Amino acid sequence: MATAQSHHSQASSSTRSLHAAERRARSSTAPPPVIQSLLEPTDVRINGNRPWDMQIHDPSVYQRTLRDGSLGLGEAYMEGAWDSEQLDETFARLLRHDLDGALNNAAKLHFAFQWVKDRVINRQSRSRAFTVGERHYDIGNDVYRAMLDPTMSYSCGYWRDAATLEEAQLAKLDLICRKLALTPGQRLLDIGCGWGGLAAHAAEHFGVQVVGVTVSRDQAELAAERCRDLPVDIRLLDYRDLPKTVGGRFERIVSIGMFEHVGVRNYPAYFDVARRLLSDDGLFLLHTIGNSTTSPVTDAWTDAYIFPNGKIPSALEITRALEGRFLVEDWHNFGPDYDPTLMAWWQRFDAAWPELRAHYDHAFYRMWKYYLHVSAGFFRSRQGQLWQIVLAKRSRAGAYRSVR
Repeated sequence: MATAQSHHSQASSSTRSLHAAERRARSSTAPPPVIQSLLEPTDVRINGNRPWDMQIHDPSVYQRTLRDGSLGLGEAYMEGAWDSEQLDETFARLLRHDLDGALNNAAKLHFAFQWVKDRVINRQSRSRAFTVGERHYDIGNDVYRAMLDPTMSYSCGYWRDAATLEEAQLAKLDLICRKLALTPGQRLLDIGCGWGGLAAHAAEHFGVQVVGVTVSRDQAELAAERCRDLPVDIRLLDYRDLPKTVGGRFERIVSIGMFEHVGVRNYPAYFDVARRLLSDDGLFLLHTIGNSTTSPVTDAWTDAYIFPNGKIPSALEITRALEGRFLVEDWHNFGPDYDPTLMAWWQRFDAAWPELRAHYDHAFYRMWKYYLHVSAGFFRSRQGQLWQIVLAKRSRAGAYRSVR
């Protein structure tokens, strides 16, 4: 009996020690009051047991986030300082309550620096035009081949009647061609042609001649290879050099997922180039990510690690630049379709990682995971939009009939 009591006493003591250790561990990663206050309305908890709760491994993440905003939070994730089982839903909840804005306000010094930089420097100038190509699109075609569907479309799919990523991307390409009312023999200019998915589809299925331009050397080489048996001319070129390098006008112009790299102060020049190259009765389709509100700066983490010098436009910023240049014939928003597109990309990338890891390190894996999941949360929160805008000159006769 005495022995049993002794064992019971030892077990109780061990249990108390274990619970005390657990409490100390939880206490060491407990958030400061300001972080707790920011998280309270989002229903994201620190070290909670729901899949979207944040698991803190290093409490330095709090100070880094308060000091550097989204940049500090993202870098801490890349370094393994925190995790979430369902990262996309974590950010959907955070962004639904505008936590990115709150973090920028908390990180006042960093936010102010970004604000001044965006106003003093033209970060999308001609001399910087190829930076995003070199640092993002030229990381390796093996990543994009693994992640994207066979059309290699690196933009939002159209999921209305689609069940797979490839179906959604083919539906998107067909939708664009139908909105542009393409007919055989027309000339189509593709500003930001990527790996040639739309150019190949339009040439093969609608009989048009295509000139595609990109600022990515890897994209240009692969696009030219994929379109080699089609009436498609792929060029490594900044859009500002188009008027002096392409002859004549185009009956149709398209730009898919490229406008996010133009920058607000360059919108007038961008639309002036398109207006100059579009025939008087032509159509121009702009496919772009949009922000539900006008933001004075770009996201610092995305700027540093994914899309240098990028800027997501608001509807106000676009329409200001369009006034006096183009009429808006149609404005189609299917932003929620970007969520399943991004999650499909993640599933394909993650499945391919055992082969990709021979060429990329674990930090790249966490960076890419963060990028795709945060982006999915951005669209799921409805802060992110996806717009297809059909534009025309006033000289175009007749009414445009919207296509869906």
